[in-house]
Amino acid sequence: MTPPAAAVPHRATGFADRPSPIKLMIVDDSPVARAVLSRMLSGHKEFEVVALAGNAGEAIDALKSIRVDIVLLDVEMPGTTGLEALPKILELGAGARVLIVSSLCEEGAEATVKALALGAADALPKPGSGNFAGRFSEVLADRLRRIAADRPAPAGGGHEAPAPFRLRAAPDHKLGCVALGASTGGLHALTGFLCGLPAMIGAPLLVTQHLPAVFMPFFARQIQTASGRRTRVAEDGMALRPEEILLAPGDAHLGLERRGGEVRVRLGREPVAGGYMPSVDHMLGAAAEIFGRGAVGVVLSGMGKDGLAGSRHVIERGGAIFAQDRQSAAVWGMPRAVAEAGLASAILPPADLARRIGACAHGGA
Repeated sequence: MTPPAAAVPHRATGFADRPSPIKLMIVDDSPVARAVLSRMLSGHKEFEVVALAGNAGEAIDALKSIRVDIVLLDVEMPGTTGLEALPKILELGAGARVLIVSSLCEEGAEATVKALALGAADALPKPGSGNFAGRFSEVLADRLRRIAADRPAPAGGGHEAPAPFRLRAAPDHKLGCVALGASTGGLHALTGFLCGLPAMIGAPLLVTQHLPAVFMPFFARQIQTASGRRTRVAEDGMALRPEEILLAPGDAHLGLERRGGEVRVRLGREPVAGGYMPSVDHMLGAAAEIFGRGAVGVVLSGMGKDGLAGSRHVIERGGAIFAQDRQSAAVWGMPRAVAEAGLASAILPPADLARRIGACAHGGA
């Protein structure tokens, strides 16, 4: 039996002239793992471990009284597992992000996809005993910095776009295709968007999510179960069908071509600006070329600027772009780039974006 979640005393000096440290909670049933992770992170001045918990129940109790920015969460724990507790942790965390750190998060592990779909910002395989030092320490620190870089401002206000962002009028054209791009934190956002769509929109859906190829079968199953729409990993020559979802494979860009009176998939593997594989820019550019004014792009949670160039292409061809808002995004990098460029017709949480696009598909405002 582990002791109650321990609050870690604040260091008394050194923060007065620095930005507020990134507050962390470590949740792991192994005392050794908790101690090693805590010691490892204490070597980085921008992090402050404020709580340690030996199981999900302790973490949930601690979050009722302690504010944290990121929770490092193990999956395999006695009693309530990390996956089972994740929704409650996110709810009580009030904006805190969750990084899954677990030995189950090896490439192809279904647990990783489930965790990301439930709302985890990212996942990192935990090394075996004796291998915590060295590169893992730097990878962990870098992953935490990236997740923390887009911490939302304190809640207060509605979901509409902040004043500095210029919104475009949404074109009133027949919906031809909806193309969604996402990266870190994107699985949860995609699920929210797809569940918010009407059952019939009269158009196919394309998805580019930055994930390794070995994750794709799990990803496709997760999306199909959540959305109720037939979902397939795209292959060369597949025809686009209304209401069906095609996913970019993890090792190829999702492109399109007209062939025999139909729009079909044309995969590409050429290098693109930014080095992304698959590329959101590539998919959005293809949708713009094929569907023109009927192309609608949706840019969701993710690091970097993949999707910015493709969004410009969609706008140039008369289509529309929608972006996820900061408060709901695990990492507000990709949608922020689109918002700051003045390309978006709406900046809202995923489910609200879906309702807006669904209304357009049925002739609403």
